[in-house]
Amino acid sequence: MDYQQILDYLYSQLPMYQRVGSAAYKKDLSRTLELDKYFGHPHRKFRSIHIAGTNGKGSVAHTLASILHEAGYKVGLYTSPHYLDFRERIRINGQMVSKDYVVDFVRENKAFFDKVKPSFFEMTVAMAFEYFADQSVDIAVVEVGMGGRLDSTNIITPLVSVITNIGYDHTQFLGTTLPQIAREKAGIIKPRVPVVIGPMPASVQSVFLEVASEKDAPIYQAANNYSVENSYLTRDGKLAFSVYHRGKIFYRDLKFGLIGQYQKMNIPVILQTIDVLRQYPYFKINQQAIEDGLERVVENTGIMGRWQVISHSPLIVCDAGHNQDGIRQVVNQIKFQNYSRLHFIFGSVGDKDISSILRLLPRDAQFYFVRSSVDRSMPAEHLRAKASDYGLEGEAFDSVPEAIEKAIEQSQQKDMIFIGGSTFVVADALKYFNEKQN
Repeated sequence: MDYQQILDYLYSQLPMYQRVGSAAYKKDLSRTLELDKYFGHPHRKFRSIHIAGTNGKGSVAHTLASILHEAGYKVGLYTSPHYLDFRERIRINGQMVSKDYVVDFVRENKAFFDKVKPSFFEMTVAMAFEYFADQSVDIAVVEVGMGGRLDSTNIITPLVSVITNIGYDHTQFLGTTLPQIAREKAGIIKPRVPVVIGPMPASVQSVFLEVASEKDAPIYQAANNYSVENSYLTRDGKLAFSVYHRGKIFYRDLKFGLIGQYQKMNIPVILQTIDVLRQYPYFKINQQAIEDGLERVVENTGIMGRWQVISHSPLIVCDAGHNQDGIRQVVNQIKFQNYSRLHFIFGSVGDKDISSILRLLPRDAQFYFVRSSVDRSMPAEHLRAKASDYGLEGEAFDSVPEAIEKAIEQSQQKDMIFIGGSTFVVADALKYFNEKQN
């Protein structure tokens, strides 16, 4: 089996949430534990950071990996989903796992996979942990896939657990109230392991304080120690801001390579997590590593889909925010832009209740409703009909590239084209632009 045949096997034989939805969701960790035992518990061979949250966990994971890289460490990074290449999920110091490793891993263990029948995600986590152990990373930054308590990544005992925020997403699995969702994400809190939490309502904070107390885990509320003000874009396209630590200026004009204004909520979480890591004697992380890691996060980790600017004339931006809070942040970010007319390319998965999202979208935009290339995607015409109930008007397109070409055709140089609503819409868009450039 070559690399493409291996990918075909992974996508077709192993239930994959991004393609089939709830059918791939496992309600316990039994298969994960079986895989872990089979591979000899590789996660015990490296230190780790574990990151959960409704939004922001990917940005925080990539940035922490970038800072640790700048500090001189060999850093594994496990994230999901991927955009252009399966191997984006598993990186060391920004470099994707090799095709040969993926092929050998699956080929050598295929008989066991066929017997156990893990999900795509369970198998991918096992591959990541085995790879990080094989490569003797100093530390791995591990992003939760969904929730926390029952996520396949939740077999690790990290140096620090991080929970960025809580919002409504995957409610069919995690609960219909914020405290219920919070309790699922609090499942990553381990006995006596420090936990960092981002800004969140008091009703949700109380859940984490309670669970941390039960586990005797020191808890750090990042927003109590760090705040971010006065953000602006620099001439070289970075987000710059002032950071205050307990009310006193800590960084002035600090640059961040991720330019969405909503990143201001992630910065306190990142800095608080670094403070916790510095308490361990084997981690030396100086101020220069923090500054360089923040500024070079895109170059160091290859992160995509976070307010990613594709073009400036017209302005074309992709963002993978796909739930209520994520879309609200995207819409607020759009308000910071200067444009004559807004073209909004929008798609969603079919198993999501999108009414709470549609009511947030700007009514003065020209919409291009799309179906992405994954099976779970909502039909474009169905989406267009739903959107019309909220005063959102536009055309339906059977593919993301078709919508992009139409939007560009109808745009003037001073217009803005936004592409989002689903991670998979953004993935299709990035693939389209990547192929156009090559």
